[in-house]
Amino acid sequence: MEPQSPVHISVMPQEALDLLRLPPGGIAVDGTLGMGGHALLMARVLGNSGHLIGIDRDNASLRQAEKKLSSLELKIDLLQGSFSRLDIILAGLKVSAVDGILLDLGISSFQLDDSARGFAFSSEGPLDMRMDAAQTTTAADLVNTLKEVQLERIIAEFGEERFARRIAAAVVMSRSKARIATTRELADIILRALPRGYTRGRIHPATRTFQALRIAVNGELDELALGLDVCFRMLKKGGRLCVISFHSLEDRLVKNKFKTWGAGDEGLVLTKKPLTAAEAECEGNPRSRSAKLRAIERLK
Repeated sequence: MEPQSPVHISVMPQEALDLLRLPPGGIAVDGTLGMGGHALLMARVLGNSGHLIGIDRDNASLRQAEKKLSSLELKIDLLQGSFSRLDIILAGLKVSAVDGILLDLGISSFQLDDSARGFAFSSEGPLDMRMDAAQTTTAADLVNTLKEVQLERIIAEFGEERFARRIAAAVVMSRSKARIATTRELADIILRALPRGYTRGRIHPATRTFQALRIAVNGELDELALGLDVCFRMLKKGGRLCVISFHSLEDRLVKNKFKTWGAGDEGLVLTKKPLTAAEAECEGNPRSRSAKLRAIERLK
């Protein structure tokens, strides 16, 4: 029996398609391809005369998406890379501008469920967290080498964790005895550092710290800030950019960029408030509860 393909449910697929408003025969980019769920729907709208371009930093995700999209007849280019380099990628494909771009900034279930990737604390695995395996710096490197004040800043800023100082101090104390190497080790250190009552919230107490380290390892906010500018610039006049974010730091960045382009008459903001997933979708896919979808159309 062949092994089953990993399952990942795309967030707000119809809402994203409606906002993208892709023309049949057009050119579209999925800048965070993942497992290819959104890309498959985009391809069906583009039709056989269209051109779909998929980009992802994670080579394992690219391989999974390639399987999902293999039966389609339209022109498809799937490339490992970052959407912040979309201008360079499109130049290599001899494409000057595109009709639509989708960015889904969430980490996929495929990545979370692979304990060897070290993104989650639900199972034992190495403290890795790299989207691109060719990158050298891992979460373990940060946890074991950064100064306490640097760790505190990362956890406070990227994780919005109010007990960042206590967690950073506990990490430094623990690593002075032995290197912190696994997800479970780090999660246990975090749990011991927090006040007892704080461990009874809706999310696991280690969630914010793990998020912060993942953002730091992959430079996600810098990537997003640069990538939004590049993506908007690569749209045709009338082309649309849709972004699905999953935490307030990302959403604030997207909101402010869109607001600036709207104020300068460069773009028309299509979502005065971000769209959120319907309750039925949230019940079937709990990760969609935190998703926010914003869209903008290029006017010039």
